[in-house]
Amino acid sequence: MNFWRIKLSLFINYFLFAMLLNSVGTVILQVQSTYHISESSAGVLEAFKDLSIAAMSFIMASYITKIGYKNAMLIALGLVTIACLGMPIMNAFWMTKVLFATVGISFALIKVSVYATIGLVTKSEGEHISLMNFIESFFMVGILTGYFIFSAFIDDSNLSSNNWTKVYYLLAGMAFTAFVLLYSTPIAEPQTAISTEPETGSFAEMLRLAIVPIVLVFVASAFIYVLIEQSIMSWLPTFNSKVLHLPATLSVQMASILAASTALGRFIAGLLLRKLPWLLVLSACIITAGVLVILALPLAQNLGTGPIKGWVDAPIVAFMFPLIGFLIAPIYPAINSIILSALPQKQHGMMSGLIVIFSALGGTTGSIITGHIFEAYGGQTAFYFSLLPMTLLVGLLFYFRQLQKKYTNDSVTFQTGGGGH
Repeated sequence: MNFWRIKLSLFINYFLFAMLLNSVGTVILQVQSTYHISESSAGVLEAFKDLSIAAMSFIMASYITKIGYKNAMLIALGLVTIACLGMPIMNAFWMTKVLFATVGISFALIKVSVYATIGLVTKSEGEHISLMNFIESFFMVGILTGYFIFSAFIDDSNLSSNNWTKVYYLLAGMAFTAFVLLYSTPIAEPQTAISTEPETGSFAEMLRLAIVPIVLVFVASAFIYVLIEQSIMSWLPTFNSKVLHLPATLSVQMASILAASTALGRFIAGLLLRKLPWLLVLSACIITAGVLVILALPLAQNLGTGPIKGWVDAPIVAFMFPLIGFLIAPIYPAINSIILSALPQKQHGMMSGLIVIFSALGGTTGSIITGHIFEAYGGQTAFYFSLLPMTLLVGLLFYFRQLQKKYTNDSVTFQTGGGGH
């Protein structure tokens, strides 16, 4: 196999879906003006995205090996090409729901396939965790790029305009280009990745895997992490606009600081986690993130009344709070890599499905809770909410490390009777 071309395709696919998935924060802000939608109503867009991810991931965790990783990714790219073309044509709030449902379904295909394919192009646990962090950091670069692309189509002088939907013509073109690149990239999937079991057997195997104690603790950790990340990422543009009183275009652009800091954090983590204990790094990151929340959010009070026209006029909190992305960045790819590295290749598809399912549920839960708190109590209170799941996550990671030590010495139990390496 040409590992370089495969890795390039994985990076580009993740880059594209980063822009599509995480445009939800920008779209939540825009639909409130364009379609006259309340905060709590706009917050359901996260559910259309994440619940479709969860549902499709549950199905694909069993069927993915029959379809093949490459075919699954091609289907996903084809679907989002069509959905993106439909967005500016239909120009309605219901179409944004259809779009995010389609993006969610497609991302489930992409993520399960990408996570499983990483095992085909890496040869050690260190290489696996490093590539996982680099791919996830590139995902954040995609988010960063998306903020600026979307902001270029926003008209601050006419917030009810639907001009911002024309960005989806560009995204459709990118999806089609990614389709062509992947189609022309050979991927030799091993025989172990082609299931001959009946689907019910695959579902049963996934359920057996899900009830292993270390997997239960892992999925709880993934759920809570994504709850934290998405509650901040999806609502940061609205926080910038309604709490910090930034113009809509600047609100979206400054949300890119979160993506940039997260990308940098994951890139550095890809280097540090090769040498330092992961529990030390991750627990220190979460504690420091909690301190940042406590220090930054009070700065959102008693802001000046002068007009804010650009980056130089923005309050310090608009720069400071998004740096939380740098601190929480290493957590998700690190714990994903740890759990996948402990499993044989044949179980990577099922485990990837569980990762995507519980990540999606965490994202939906975080966004909806934050939306309701935002509407009822304001943006500052909504973001203070993140301190609670941060505290829970620290405890879970310590327990996860204890179970990892146990199951490292008892690999037969960890593999749930599903076969050896």
